[in-house]
Amino acid sequence: MKEKLRNYLRINTKLNDEQIDSIASYFKPKTIKKNTFLLSEGEICKELYFVHSGCIRTYYLTTQGHEKTRYVAFEGSIATSIASFISQQPSLELVDALEDSVVYVISHKDFHGLIAELPAWAEFYRMLLEMAYLYQNKKIENLVTLSAKQRFDKLMAETPIYIQRLSNRILASFLDITQETLSRLKSK
Repeated sequence: MKEKLRNYLRINTKLNDEQIDSIASYFKPKTIKKNTFLLSEGEICKELYFVHSGCIRTYYLTTQGHEKTRYVAFEGSIATSIASFISQQPSLELVDALEDSVVYVISHKDFHGLIAELPAWAEFYRMLLEMAYLYQNKKIENLVTLSAKQRFDKLMAETPIYIQRLSNRILASFLDITQETLSRLKSK
């Protein structure tokens, strides 16, 4: 069942098969029901998740109670509350399952133990941090430079899975628009 995880590691690391098997052994399977929280605001993020099936997201709640989705992880991707995972400080972010999901979980302790042990894992961590930075920078860039329609059109063209699998509430939160605006954009 860990074959997706192993393939992900083969593609994204310079680890050999023996090292990949060793690292995969640190990842423990966890079945999560839809709408289950993996991390609540104020908790310290002690886990990193590889999504085997389903979908999880990371998001913030504004002081008015509005959700602001930062990231959505579908099958074959990694997710965590990155700032809390790095700093081991309480998270402002929440992590929940948008669908019934199966994830593979590695603890912060094991993750960082592997960094000290394997230079190729340290390189993988650097790559993850760079990808997270570039992803967030692009998201901010889109919010600042594109209209709601342009952001929606770009999402439809580049990653239609978001439109196919996310509810209007979550999709609007991800695009930082109202559900009413999203409905208008979808109807055009």
